[in-house]
Amino acid sequence: MIVDPSADDRLDRAFTALADPVRRRIIARLSRGPATVNELAEPFAITKQAVSKHIQVLEQAGLVTRTRDAQRRPVHLDAAALEALTAWIDKYRLIHEQRYRTLDAMLETMTPGRRPDPNTPTKPTKEQRE
Repeated sequence: MIVDPSADDRLDRAFTALADPVRRRIIARLSRGPATVNELAEPFAITKQAVSKHIQVLEQAGLVTRTRDAQRRPVHLDAAALEALTAWIDKYRLIHEQRYRTLDAMLETMTPGRRPDPNTPTKPTKEQRE
């Protein structure tokens, strides 16, 4: 298996950027369309400079881009970058789902027709012990 170190670095930067709740809220807002720093700063009780720094982290992670539109510099979400993260997560989710299905099948062969009922108590009740 060939591992691309630059791909790992991009994943690390993206997940590190998304670890912060302010940056996640900025991404959520940008999912509705481009916005300026002023527009992105409105819901937060932090300075515009702090929001700009959060945007820089998101830019370095490759999750957002900025463009120039006359005097405005709107921030845009890079949907392809988020899709790459989703694809990476899905790859491992599918692997683990398959492992659970294999485990279920193996357990079924060990105890044919007897699957534990999640509503059944694991300890005998008082009436069962008497």
